[in-house]
Amino acid sequence: MRCPFCKNDDTKVIDSRVADEGQAIRRRRSCVECGRRFSTVESAVLSVVKRNGVTEPFSREKVMRGVRRACQGRHVAEDALAQLAQQVEDTVRASGSAEIPSNEVGLAILKPLRDLDEVAYLRFASVYRSFDSLEDFQREIDDLRAASAESVKSS
Repeated sequence: MRCPFCKNDDTKVIDSRVADEGQAIRRRRSCVECGRRFSTVESAVLSVVKRNGVTEPFSREKVMRGVRRACQGRHVAEDALAQLAQQVEDTVRASGSAEIPSNEVGLAILKPLRDLDEVAYLRFASVYRSFDSLEDFQREIDDLRAASAESVKSS
């Protein structure tokens, strides 16, 4: 790490702490040359590989935008969207890979969205899975009903 004051490349870590709810590490550093201290924040970069091969950083805001579109006209709180986006990020980070295909991000969105709002889930799934016919919608609705019936039985 380069010292921001004298630009020397030789610095030593004095202290390290977890930051940003475990998503980053805050390090207190000291420059070997000038002796001044400074802090750095390090976080692991999670990249999404799109279908066309382009790689871009994972964005919780982008997840929220997509889900917000599916929830248009529904009574879904902004906090619930933020929580869903955090769940999705936790799920894709748990894979342990620095690069994740965009379709895996979509799959990670489906489960929590299904639990949040079934209509929004159907909207998102119809675009994500490229529904072509009424049968595709019917099959998905039947799956939702079956899952709903299972959760009622287990309650």
